[in-house]
Amino acid sequence: MKNLFTHLSNIIFITVFIACGSKDTQKVKTVEAPVLHEAETTDIAELTQAQIKTIGIEMGFIEQKQLTASLKANGVLKIPNQHKASVHSLYSGVIKSILVIPGNFVKKGQTIATVSNPEFIQLQSSYLSTRSKIQLAELELKRQQELNEGNAGALKNLQSAETDLRNLKISKSTLAQQLRLMGLNPEQLLNEKLVSELSIKSPISGVISNVTVKMGSYIDLSSVVVEVVDNSKLHLDLFVYEKDIHKLKNNQTIHFSITNNPGKEYDATIHSWGYAFEDESKAVSVHAEVEGDKTGLIEGMNVTAIISLNKATSPAVPTEAIVTVEGLDFIFAMMNSKPKSDSAIGYIFKRIPIARGNSDIGYTAITLLKEIPKDVKVVTKGAFFVSAKMTNNAEHEH
Repeated sequence: MKNLFTHLSNIIFITVFIACGSKDTQKVKTVEAPVLHEAETTDIAELTQAQIKTIGIEMGFIEQKQLTASLKANGVLKIPNQHKASVHSLYSGVIKSILVIPGNFVKKGQTIATVSNPEFIQLQSSYLSTRSKIQLAELELKRQQELNEGNAGALKNLQSAETDLRNLKISKSTLAQQLRLMGLNPEQLLNEKLVSELSIKSPISGVISNVTVKMGSYIDLSSVVVEVVDNSKLHLDLFVYEKDIHKLKNNQTIHFSITNNPGKEYDATIHSWGYAFEDESKAVSVHAEVEGDKTGLIEGMNVTAIISLNKATSPAVPTEAIVTVEGLDFIFAMMNSKPKSDSAIGYIFKRIPIARGNSDIGYTAITLLKEIPKDVKVVTKGAFFVSAKMTNNAEHEH
């Protein structure tokens, strides 16, 4: 092995003989190979082309990447109260039908149950009766006005007719409002088509989270029929400690995963945060809007999140390109160009010490602790195997 390194460190002279009309005329061309000092050979690994292919080693260049400094925080998923609904009936009665089950998606205004009460018919009947009385009261008022104009009627009768009509109109308006609250159109109400069952409708679009009644249950104004949540409005409440509050700003990106199921990552964006500490802790609640796919997310889940703080461009390599040996970090640089197909030497790699920086999107920022040319390729995949090969070489030399 040492003989090989000594051989590679010398300048190789390749003499090319070109005949130019005289056998005595010769031209000499020299090709320079990489210089590897004997003291550096412990940081060298050699792999043949067959080994490169078998192991699956890949090579690339050190890249300039925008990697994000971040802050870790814990939190919980919540749905704002304006996007949750406990659905009640505005009138008491008996549940006649339930049209949904937990997990069903419903649209705003969709019927989710029906309720029945004989009083519903009575209210409609009262409205129709009042409407008929108004017609008679208008005729009586007109008659009293004509009598009063001819001095044949008493003034008090005219005033009484005006009062009766006014009271009937007030009563009609009150009954009409009650019918509208029941979901009925008073203008389309007919004597032969009175409604005995009323529809209970969802006030928001969302998913049925709970059905609290049964068929035949009696409900009143305080009874919750179903609960609906709009899961598309999920937001994230994170708890950030006092020392890190100054690092926050609106529209910062958050990557988070479910604490008990970290296999999938979700995104959120900060839109506000509190200005008071939570309970007796030194943590402030940070509110973020969950974006993109929300499949698998449920209110109340605990999450672990990374808040992106800033972005900086720096030299970086794939995280798997870095190996750690005895607490120090290294990458492997390729020290020779691609060999000929019939070469037995293959590739020569040199271990280069580095300092790690921030990691994100599968890359890690690095600072080279030993200078190498900018256009030198480095091992981007399979660095662990190159390191193992280098260790084996060192052991054989000893």
